[in-house]
Amino acid sequence: MKKQATILYIEDENLVRNQAVEYLSLIYKNVLEAKDGLEGLEVYKKYKPDIIISDIEMPKMNGLEMAKEVRKLDKKVPIIIATAYTHSEYLLEALELQLIKYIVKPVTAPKLKEALEIAYIYVDEAEVESVLNFSDVVSYDRLNKTLLVENKIVKLSHNEISLTDLLVENKERVVTYEEIESTIWAYEGMSKDALRTLVRVLRAKMQENFIENVSGYGYRIKVI
Repeated sequence: MKKQATILYIEDENLVRNQAVEYLSLIYKNVLEAKDGLEGLEVYKKYKPDIIISDIEMPKMNGLEMAKEVRKLDKKVPIIIATAYTHSEYLLEALELQLIKYIVKPVTAPKLKEALEIAYIYVDEAEVESVLNFSDVVSYDRLNKTLLVENKIVKLSHNEISLTDLLVENKERVVTYEEIESTIWAYEGMSKDALRTLVRVLRAKMQENFIENVSGYGYRIKVI
């Protein structure tokens, strides 16, 4: 499917847009472009691309406003947002719109490749559970590796993200100590104290005990 996908790239800076479209055209047969959100929305309605990549700050209609209009018509099309900002309000709005990925500028080939690989999950699978709710006020966005507590983004370390990902990917069962070690401490080995500390800090950031210990075996996560 990948080479046959139709990609829509929306960016008001000509140089940035031309470079991105040139790169994408080396991989995909069908690459569409637009210079602002309003034009991007018109192109979307006409061609119904498989994946949308858009800047946020643009004239006439910004990327988030365009995404809102697209979401009224299509709840599933993968939308990737590129932004020079990492302010919480932008990221929270991106999560609310079910945007699958945000790329922090500058947009590079590796960043585009990573985001598109995630988008293929949405294109190739009928239903993907990307946001898991631990409670009414605590959730985790698997694709953007983002923990939300009471509508605030909580920063996670690399190991905290790795453990959360491992637990939510296997939320139906207990994850063994050996699995955790091979995922997080594959080379240096895992100490019990290091694991307990990691779990304790992660529980504190979640503000509730969603990570349950199964004595002598491992951990599992509780979701609603």
